[in-house]
Amino acid sequence: MSPFIGSAPRTERWHHLRLAVDDGVATVTLARPEKLNALTFGAYADLRDLLAELSRERTVRALVLGGEGRGFCSGGDVDEIIGATLSMDTAQLLDFNRMTGQVVRAIRECPFPVIAAVHGVAAGAGAVLALAADFRIADPSARFAFLFTRVGLSGGDMGAAYLLPRVVGLGHATRLLMLGEPVRAPEAERIGLLSELTEDGGADARAAELARRLADGPALAHAQTKALLTAELDMPLAASVELDANTQALLMNGEDYAEFHAAFTEKRTPKWRGR
Repeated sequence: MSPFIGSAPRTERWHHLRLAVDDGVATVTLARPEKLNALTFGAYADLRDLLAELSRERTVRALVLGGEGRGFCSGGDVDEIIGATLSMDTAQLLDFNRMTGQVVRAIRECPFPVIAAVHGVAAGAGAVLALAADFRIADPSARFAFLFTRVGLSGGDMGAAYLLPRVVGLGHATRLLMLGEPVRAPEAERIGLLSELTEDGGADARAAELARRLADGPALAHAQTKALLTAELDMPLAASVELDANTQALLMNGEDYAEFHAAFTEKRTPKWRGR
């Protein structure tokens, strides 16, 4: 994502979520605990715009996405979104659905790893937000449910039919998206939906720990690895190895690669600069 901006100023206050940044680690909290952090039109738009801003600023090296209260995110708000969409025409509905997809693209395309810290429910759009993250850290209370068919819509919402088979395989993805049944944390770990299962109440702390580790590491190497993982999902092998070769040649000309050699020679820890 380009770091160049036009006349739009930096957003000083986000109305539909909380943002905290500490030495390269951003923590984004969905903060409607009384509604199990159900998403509104504004929440989708804030997530889309926030990820774009952080990507342009290049000051964040890892991001944790979590939810306040009893759960991660219960999906789209039944009254504020589902009720409202019943009175929209096709053009308005297309705008809305494209916006939700833009959030998922922003998570996948931002130049820093995103870690979903999941406790309690991650349902509907909430499950897809977690799915789009690079890491999913959950405690035993977590349960994922791709509920779209339960409300009469396609299970392939927000890129779920693209991402989920690539994470858990076509068989599990078909079951989860077609039936909309909840998957609790132990099964989610077994089928590969989780990166890590923690002890009770441990997801936020473990996600923060992982984010710090990533932020303190070679940020450019992480950014390029994430970009290649996304880009090469649909590439033939020949194109993939050529893209790998070009990427490695660029990184081998970078400061971090030289710093590793210097640190190894001097028997010290590398001082990564993300360059």
